[in-house]
Amino acid sequence: MRLATRHGGIAFTARITPLLDSDPPYPDLEDAAWQIRERLRAAALDFAAECDPADLDHAKAAFAHLMNQRRSLPTTPPLTFRATGTLKLLADDAKAVHALLAAQRAQAVQEALRLQEVHALAQHMADPAAVLTRWLEDQQGLPDTLPGEKEVQDITDAFARCRPHGERAVEHHALDLIRDFLSSFPDQPQKHMLYTVLAQGMRHAGRPHHAATAAALLGDSPPDPLAPPTPGRHMPAGQEPR
Repeated sequence: MRLATRHGGIAFTARITPLLDSDPPYPDLEDAAWQIRERLRAAALDFAAECDPADLDHAKAAFAHLMNQRRSLPTTPPLTFRATGTLKLLADDAKAVHALLAAQRAQAVQEALRLQEVHALAQHMADPAAVLTRWLEDQQGLPDTLPGEKEVQDITDAFARCRPHGERAVEHHALDLIRDFLSSFPDQPQKHMLYTVLAQGMRHAGRPHHAATAAALLGDSPPDPLAPPTPGRHMPAGQEPR
């Protein structure tokens, strides 16, 4: 008998031989034989429907084990039986399996190449310079105006967040952490305090340009980037630090 597999037109060819496992007396064997065939056929069809014909050796072993299981009929007296079962692929089905495997391999290669292309593009576009270069290429020449810094940064941040975690630099994780931390203080006075502390830390770290940018985010007049930090700059008169 032919047993359809999970791959549509590809089927196993099976041979099933029932074996009585009961001692006499027997019920009406003509009716019992029909019931036995139906029970074994149903079990074989359900089994094959979940099988991959490309793994023929495993299917053969599992089918033989399934058929050898003891079953019983609710006859009078009860009748128990087993069976032996073998599977094979006819020539046309074997050719279909080879064609299926070749198609699966080709699809896997295409998917791997596409995924590699997507990851490479995401890594490329996470660099602001690469985003700006791509934008200039699309303009087919140097335009009168360039996209804003925030627009470029928003694009690079979006691509950086979509990187697989194993490919993201520590700086990207730190950026996410700082963003979440700052957004957890919704009140404007709290934000002003945080950005003031951030700007002061940048000045003490010898990064005056970063400090000026941080101060500008608050709407404050940015200090001279080359000027040394001034103690007590934001403190009221008479409260200079000791």
